[in-house]
Amino acid sequence: MGATVLLLNRYERVIQEAITNDRGAFGFASLAPDVYSVRVSLASFMPAMKRLIEVQPGIQSLLYISLASMVSSVELVYAPPGQGALMSDDWKWTLKSSTATRPVLRLVDPDIFNPEKSQGQETAIFSDTRGMIRVSAGDSEGAGLGGLQPDMGTSFAVATSLYGRNRLQLSANLGYASRNGAPAAGFRTTFSREGLSPVLSVTVRQVYLPMRFGGPFIPGAGDGMPALRTMSMAFNDRIDIGGSLRLDYGSSLDSISFIQRLSTMSPYARLTYEMGTLGALQFGFSSGGAPTGLFDRADEAEAQLHQDLAALALMPAISLRNGTPEMQRTQNFELGYQKRMGSRTIHLTAYRESVTNATLTTQAPDGLLPGTEILPDVASNSGIFDIGNYQRTGYSASFTQALGDKTELSAGYGGGGALALSDASPLGGGGQAAMDLRSRFHVRESHWASVRFTTTLPKTGTQISGSYEWTDPGTLMPMHYSMTDGTMPEPGCNFRIRQPIPTVFGFPGRLEATAEVQNLLAQGYVSIPTSGGQRVVLTEMPRTFRGGLAIVF
Repeated sequence: MGATVLLLNRYERVIQEAITNDRGAFGFASLAPDVYSVRVSLASFMPAMKRLIEVQPGIQSLLYISLASMVSSVELVYAPPGQGALMSDDWKWTLKSSTATRPVLRLVDPDIFNPEKSQGQETAIFSDTRGMIRVSAGDSEGAGLGGLQPDMGTSFAVATSLYGRNRLQLSANLGYASRNGAPAAGFRTTFSREGLSPVLSVTVRQVYLPMRFGGPFIPGAGDGMPALRTMSMAFNDRIDIGGSLRLDYGSSLDSISFIQRLSTMSPYARLTYEMGTLGALQFGFSSGGAPTGLFDRADEAEAQLHQDLAALALMPAISLRNGTPEMQRTQNFELGYQKRMGSRTIHLTAYRESVTNATLTTQAPDGLLPGTEILPDVASNSGIFDIGNYQRTGYSASFTQALGDKTELSAGYGGGGALALSDASPLGGGGQAAMDLRSRFHVRESHWASVRFTTTLPKTGTQISGSYEWTDPGTLMPMHYSMTDGTMPEPGCNFRIRQPIPTVFGFPGRLEATAEVQNLLAQGYVSIPTSGGQRVVLTEMPRTFRGGLAIVF
């Protein structure tokens, strides 16, 4: 007791000082990873010095120091947090050589940073590991760079607990485009701590694009375009302000390398005021990409794997304008109200958003639009077209009714600005075609109505979900990612089926077949004739058919 302990950095400068307590213990917490030295001194004893002590993330450096009148010693042991005692015996006696003082120290628990933790409790480095491997095939018509990364055929997600306190998830989507054989890959890593925040994620993608729509316009591009590479770093955090206010916030930094480099920051925040039996009032703000961090994270491990794969598929919306890559940015202000009444839930939402460099999936005759104005899609013969900028306001009201534990029904109605044609005359080709096409769209007020259901069959375990959203014919209702009710738009008729498949004895995991249809009735398509007798088709949500097999373990 009473020994002075000095902590020195790699330059031998004292950065912290501690005094040992009545048990002869001391500790330095929250040190940055680096190399340190420790010097211990006490009257009537020889000083003890230990250099080159490496402090690493997730690893504790434990020092056993024996002060003596002739020769003092320091024993260094590295131990992961939560590991049991490093010595074979429960305690060790240390007798000092000085008979005058002759203190006796008893080592009870080497984890000095967690003295309340019981002895002998051991935590494995990796535990509670869950995973999923999914192989799929089908259409990816236009579901590429306009916002959704196409499903290349193979994807997987793995989640594990690190030292029992941290949660680490890795998801990937990789393969080849079915139409042109171009390789593509995406990886996403998410890290979180139990009961703590923020949640950190890093996402990287690489896609090779085919050369279409007027041939190469980049010197030295040859038969293809440069590779499209994106990297996104994001964090999500939450702060409870008193007992009724909660702030969810975060940001993502997107870096895009294609022809030139683009970097953009996308902050978002949502303030929730709980009013007890009166419901909850919410205000949200976002600028840049879709605020996926505000969507509530599922509690079940398998559902979290599906959410990570869905987040990986949501690429930044990129387009070309005058041969320069542009990224779609949306500034959104939203006010929402939510009230639960037993098994019923009511959502009311109003928003105002401003969009720059909005993207649409486009099918156009070869040579009509120059290659400097349309970005080829990776998995189809479609392209991504920059329709320009627009502003709009909107509102929605929805009602959800739970029918037991297995079935849920909901209905919604709303209105807002939609893109409509102001001129349906034939579109001419040439250098002015892209500018002419942009000038023909304007924002007009439109309405929509939707119904949705989800159910699980009791005997087979089949999970079925379906939805239908009606919009005004001849208009394009742009997607609005709601920050207050956590829903994503699904125009047209959509179905999803997940069917568990019995497995043979001893198979490590379970099998699951999936089938998905999006926009079955091809709703929300706008067609414009051309002077050559062909047509240009634009849409927000292309029709797609997919199916696959998943292994969950």
